[in-house]
Amino acid sequence: MPGPPGGPPQIEIALRRSARARRISLRVSGLDGQVTLTLPPRVREAEGLAFARSRADWIGQALARVPQVARVAPGVLLPVEGAEVPLIAGPARGAVRLTDDGLLVPGDPAQMGVRVATWLRHLARLRLEASVGHYTAALGRRHSSLTLRDTRSRWGSCTAAGGLMFSWRLIMAPPEVLDYVAAHEVAHLAEMNHSPRYWAVVAGLLPGYEPPRRWLKAHGSRLHGWRFQD
Repeated sequence: MPGPPGGPPQIEIALRRSARARRISLRVSGLDGQVTLTLPPRVREAEGLAFARSRADWIGQALARVPQVARVAPGVLLPVEGAEVPLIAGPARGAVRLTDDGLLVPGDPAQMGVRVATWLRHLARLRLEASVGHYTAALGRRHSSLTLRDTRSRWGSCTAAGGLMFSWRLIMAPPEVLDYVAAHEVAHLAEMNHSPRYWAVVAGLLPGYEPPRRWLKAHGSRLHGWRFQD
């Protein structure tokens, strides 16, 4: 879609039709900047694009808030448990390890992103298993499983069967943020809702949970900006 004078020169829009849609709607993903135009079944594409053009200023403002993409490469500073750690290309063989100088990543530099992501997932599992174990013991409840994924819409979830899921990207956030998400999901083992009773459980598990919750809302999207492979 061509942009107006002073606006973005071109905006790529994903067109979506929905039988449930009652009106034209626009959505800009806060994670990757994908612009989606949703049309009801009988609305013409030209009408939808005209609507999008009329909202070009709003789209531009929303895109400006999307975090910049950061790619893993030698010399880049990567957040690990809230600290910026330099990435260092290491020898041909060996394990990824954290040193006083930075994160040493052996092997082909072209594969650095994949190796770093694997290392982060492993560290995330260690930290989350410890945190979840602490909070489930405090709550007197058990979880049935703990799964790590690279989720885009949520940082964690809890099923009715007690299965806990977390985004492994939490390991890039400060430790207290990871702990907050662990406490948040463990609390659902007692209250499968977000009622005042639920938040009382969270407060009992993690007094003063508000600051890490605010950090995640303010800065969490930056963690999704990191790309570990093309």
